[in-house]
Amino acid sequence: MAEILSPLPGTFYRRPAPDAPPYKQVGDRVAVDEVIGLVEVMKMFNEIRSEIAGTVVSYAVENEDPVEAGQVLMILE
Repeated sequence: MAEILSPLPGTFYRRPAPDAPPYKQVGDRVAVDEVIGLVEVMKMFNEIRSEIAGTVVSYAVENEDPVEAGQVLMILE
């Protein structure tokens, strides 16, 4: 198992817009450098890109949850 961590504190978003589908769902493949979510800090949205490839096992946080730097966002197999 591998983890994707938040590089900064803020609010985590699983989708690019409220009416858009999520970037990834459980069972989806993730490629290196692929966007898996956004972290919003002071009205700036930062793309979170995977540094590893794998299959999504689970999200460790819910959509719109506050996150800290270094917190696990997603678990990959």
